[in-house]
Amino acid sequence: MLNITLRTFLIIISFFTFSFFSFAESNDNHSSSLNKEDVSKGSELYNPVPAIMHHISDSHEWHLWGEGDGSVTIPLPVILYSNGLHIFMSSAFHHNEDGHHIVENNNAKFVNVHGKIYQLNDGENHAEFDAEHHLSNGSLPIDISITKNVASMLIALVLLLLLFGVSGLKSKKTKGAPKGLLSFLEPLVLFVRDDIVKPNVGAKYQKFLPYLLTLFFFILMNNLLGLLPGSANVTGNIAITLVLSFITLIVTNISGNKGYWGHIFKPPGVPLALMPIMIPIEIVGIFTKPFALMIRLFANISAGHIIILSLISLIFMAQSGLGNGGAFGVAPVSVVFVLFMYLIEVLVAFLQAYIFTLLTSLFIGLATVEHH
Repeated sequence: MLNITLRTFLIIISFFTFSFFSFAESNDNHSSSLNKEDVSKGSELYNPVPAIMHHISDSHEWHLWGEGDGSVTIPLPVILYSNGLHIFMSSAFHHNEDGHHIVENNNAKFVNVHGKIYQLNDGENHAEFDAEHHLSNGSLPIDISITKNVASMLIALVLLLLLFGVSGLKSKKTKGAPKGLLSFLEPLVLFVRDDIVKPNVGAKYQKFLPYLLTLFFFILMNNLLGLLPGSANVTGNIAITLVLSFITLIVTNISGNKGYWGHIFKPPGVPLALMPIMIPIEIVGIFTKPFALMIRLFANISAGHIIILSLISLIFMAQSGLGNGGAFGVAPVSVVFVLFMYLIEVLVAFLQAYIFTLLTSLFIGLATVEHH
């Protein structure tokens, strides 16, 4: 047990160290932009917001570390639809002197502006911007690219298929107590079935068990992958949590019985005079429950990433304001708090998967329960 704990601690330390140096290297340009006079006077502090937003946002390329020519980046496929399909790699958007390289594909011209890909108007050969730095001579095509978040979800899918495929084969051959990987996954599956789905869905739980198991492990896998250095912030993207909550909304309302819909359009025990007030409230309640699911998962995962990156940024803020001495003074405290937050985030990864699955089971159970 001690060896396992020590090994886990060393892994966390190595992940944090890699993350720290990657974050530090990616911010060299920001720190170097502060001249010596500003640093000595303390008139301008390092601003961590652009770097943090870059780390938690989706993108058309998978940036690992570094900046400029020394950056290590994995290009991803860009797939656009505008009068036909346009497919090319994100590496085509290499930066030129003005920072916006135009890509020509199938007689169309595209430019990447702050993570959004625009199509230039016919006859335009360069990007023009208005006062708010919005592209004034282009339009947004339909973007169905394989972004960093999509690639991360595909990795999670492959890992889940491998884990449960191997575990399924082992479970058929294993007699007696499960061993190895199966000994870790089987208790989780039984926990979801016996402690989450059964008590909340009720007698018809088997119909919804595959969906709820998939939901739990999909969220859990992406939460854990998001804690790795250089990884994508999948479950901290509100578009992802929106889709997950929308699926819960559809499953819940399609499965709703007469009692569920009767409670919405004819609330029991409500005087007739109050019906015009109560019915709209009940209808709004249909959408507020999955909306709360969406916000809860998005906010908790994003907040954890932002806090960890903010604590690391304190070192660079101290360096820009107080010099290297300030950075060395802040670094030990920052490292301790980051390690603590990292351990909390591991707990949150499991907790948020549990809460999302629990509330989804509860909503389904309330929609399918037989009223007597």
